[in-house]
Amino acid sequence: MKLVFAGTPEVAVPALDALLASGRHEVAAVVTRPDAPAGRGRRLVASPVAERAEEAGIEVLKPVRPKDPDFLERLREIAPDCCPVVAYGALLPRVALDIPAHGWVNLHFSLLPAWRGAAPVQHAIMAGDEITGASTFLIEEGLDSGPVYGTVTEEIRPTDTSGDLLTRLAFAGAGLLAATMDGIEDGTLKAVPQPAEGVSLAPKVNVEDARVDWGTPALRVDRVVRGCTPAPGAWTTFRGERLKIVQARPVPERTDLTPGQLSAGKNNVYAGTGSYAVELLWVQPQGKKPMSGADWARGVRIAAGETLGD
Repeated sequence: MKLVFAGTPEVAVPALDALLASGRHEVAAVVTRPDAPAGRGRRLVASPVAERAEEAGIEVLKPVRPKDPDFLERLREIAPDCCPVVAYGALLPRVALDIPAHGWVNLHFSLLPAWRGAAPVQHAIMAGDEITGASTFLIEEGLDSGPVYGTVTEEIRPTDTSGDLLTRLAFAGAGLLAATMDGIEDGTLKAVPQPAEGVSLAPKVNVEDARVDWGTPALRVDRVVRGCTPAPGAWTTFRGERLKIVQARPVPERTDLTPGQLSAGKNNVYAGTGSYAVELLWVQPQGKKPMSGADWARGVRIAAGETLGD
């Protein structure tokens, strides 16, 4: 089939690579978000998908909005059979959805209908799920509600951050998306409507969602830290300034600390929760680089009874 691939961040690049390497399909163009300011100089930078497409010599389309007439006209000229999508980042209007004969097929990083929305991996970790995966589905105008072509499953490991898990799903999902394109082309794959039961939503995780509540159990604190790493980053306050919690570890044997209470030893530092303590393995003080919890504790000289949070 002739394909137009839509995607923006680094997590979408493995899927583009898989389609380029498949040998069965032609990736005629790529659709991605416009260049965005990045770095200290805030200079405009192309998306990772745009950079990869340019390396491969593929036409890159960067509409400000997918309903822009010039973009829609160019898409009609290319006349794709199907448009595979991975984390494109913009809402597709009906007029765009109707152009390819086989529609737009999205790779979504959850086992639909679970975790529909922008942040399925973060929510799966924060909810304590043990299994997640990726799904390919036909895009409709609803939120991740279209019929599903296929899925792959992935175990959520006890120490997984959302970054760790998303990386594995990006590569597993890339193979699934390529196989889905093959199945659509040869007519062996039919999309199956999602069940009405088991729907859960995964809206974007904002900074306030990433604030650690030390009154919750240690397992909840651990899940929030892992689910919000690397973005937006779990955080708390210490002496009135923000402190990012980069990595923590539940310590069931420490039950002597009240929520948020700190206890520092020579090589470690602990914080109390609503159950047992967590060890602060890596933290990042405001305006500084990440450092070990022990190094941070030595630098700030924690006083007896000092706590994290308000």
